[in-house]
Amino acid sequence: MLHIKLVCVGKMRERFYQDAFAEYRKRLQGLCRFELVEIAEQRLPDEPSEREIAAALAREAEEILKALPADAYCVALCVEGKQMPSEGMAALLAERESSGRPKLCFVVGGSCGLDEAVKRRCEKRLSMSEMTFPHHLARVMLIEQIYRGFKINAGARYHK
Repeated sequence: MLHIKLVCVGKMRERFYQDAFAEYRKRLQGLCRFELVEIAEQRLPDEPSEREIAAALAREAEEILKALPADAYCVALCVEGKQMPSEGMAALLAERESSGRPKLCFVVGGSCGLDEAVKRRCEKRLSMSEMTFPHHLARVMLIEQIYRGFKINAGARYHK
């Protein structure tokens, strides 16, 4: 069974995001082993300098990298990543499940993104859209797409 680990910067505080995420997490039961790890987001001043942002991202990266299993295939969600259709997500899930490395990690950064060290560790860079979304909404969108990918692979009608 595929083990999916979602490593995210920050905690979801808004109830509507929490509820949506919990619903899809519940739907994933029986389809995979799912784990969520939340990394503390570094505090920044209202108008941080580039240097302050870089330092915060580096501190977050240390914790993110510790949370990534050495034998996992990792995907970073970032603006420069490549977009993929839902069928592409389904193919990624199927490929990882049948591989010798059935551990798949997704990394969602905070409001300032991800440090380059995290992106280098990841085998794939994924973008949700050319649009900008709050990182908590991206987390909900990602778990929904993971669920949709499993449904596509099962031939279920959900994805239509």
